[in-house]
Amino acid sequence: MIVFILKTVRQVQRLIIAVIGFTVLLIGIAMIVLPGPAIVVIPIGLAILATEYVWARRLLDRVKSSTSSVKGWVSKQ
Repeated sequence: MIVFILKTVRQVQRLIIAVIGFTVLLIGIAMIVLPGPAIVVIPIGLAILATEYVWARRLLDRVKSSTSSVKGWVSKQ
């Protein structure tokens, strides 16, 4: 019985993280065309999703590497 409750609590926690992460990510995507800091909000949404999903972790790593390369290019200018 306790194992079932723990599995249920874990599923609810994962669902809450997914809802919050996708909401933040969608708000960030909307900020691409609306006024707002989309460059900041999208990685925050990916970071929230990366706590539960491998695909989000990979995408976040790709975003981090591309921002570091852009940062290096800008510093050379």
